[in-house]
Amino acid sequence: EVQLVESGGGLVQPGGSLRLSCAASGFSFSLNSMTWVRQAPGNGPEWLSTISPRGVSTYADSVKGRFTISRDNSKSTLYLQMNSLKPEDTAVYYCAKGVRDAYTRAGQGTQVTVSS
Repeated sequence: EVQLVESGGGLVQPGGSLRLSCAASGFSFSLNSMTWVRQAPGNGPEWLSTISPRGVSTYADSVKGRFTISRDNSKSTLYLQMNSLKPEDTAVYYCAKGVRDAYTRAGQGTQVTVSS
């Protein structure tokens, strides 16, 4: 059973930073692409970034240059470093197994609120 546990969210002021983590289990993490998506109230899921098993990453235009996805295959953990946060980044953030158009979300997410 795929299990994904997100953590690291919180309240941050505009311009601040947060680092999200996602602990994965129940599948071969090192062999799978991993993805971050977010969902704001009233909106559908928004794809943010995907990283391949070997570390090749892609980003949505909305976060490119501000967010960095990374992974530690030895710890089966996915990360999202978020800098220069904006109020419009406020959402619940989820990690997912898979790629942009084909992913499986299996966690509760972590809330990120950007507000002064």
